[in-house]
Amino acid sequence: MKITQVAAQLYTLREFLKTPADIAASLKKVRAIGYTAVQASGLGPIADEELVRLLAGEGLTLCATHEAPDQILNTPDQVVAKLKRLGCKYTAYPWPAGIQFDTLAQIKDFAAKLNAAGKVLHAAGQVLTYHNHHIEFRRIRNKPALEWIYKYTDPQYLQAEPDTYWVQNGGGDPVAWCKKLKGRLPLLHMKDYAVNATNQTVFAEVGNGNLNWNKIVAAAENSGCQWFIVEQDTCPGDPFDSLRQSFEYISAKLCSP
Repeated sequence: MKITQVAAQLYTLREFLKTPADIAASLKKVRAIGYTAVQASGLGPIADEELVRLLAGEGLTLCATHEAPDQILNTPDQVVAKLKRLGCKYTAYPWPAGIQFDTLAQIKDFAAKLNAAGKVLHAAGQVLTYHNHHIEFRRIRNKPALEWIYKYTDPQYLQAEPDTYWVQNGGGDPVAWCKKLKGRLPLLHMKDYAVNATNQTVFAEVGNGNLNWNKIVAAAENSGCQWFIVEQDTCPGDPFDSLRQSFEYISAKLCSP
């Protein structure tokens, strides 16, 4: 993994991204930490052209986005148009809003919708990925729902954006899942998993938790990962400081020269 492949997921900074001026100031701070790429999610209202201008001004690459679940499934042509305006190849289905994982039939129906949306993006030279949480590790017919989702979709039309914290939280093995998704894993969410003083599991900066990052990164690289995206849903203090801690650990411990 090269340090130029490491990106910051802007959702981490969502409370600092309410206005275009907020976004401009936050992008400047992200670039000052050392990141050269970001993923767009959690931003307040801003014109696509303005976001492109701000990113270019800071020398930041937009490696991926998260788009609204309903828009991806129901109007994927709008997603295609937005990604073209942003000059971005990758997006992710962020959350299975309103989707039930009670039966295999429900999962197959959901997978068919993802597949159809991904086919539209694929025709435009873009890539739809799937971002998991813990709920996809509910077992249906002795397999986690996430396994069925990938089984019933075409790798051409649905790739993966596994989230290491949520895989672990759901009872999965992040290393095993990176291996399982070989050839289907362009994006990885790097998010550490820790236990706090009140014995609750919490989000942590990369390197401040219990995940085996050397094995995770090696498995992801072997599976073709292009972007290693740092995210932290909640932070113990300043989220910019959390992004900095993760960046410093990754650059010192996990990146090749």
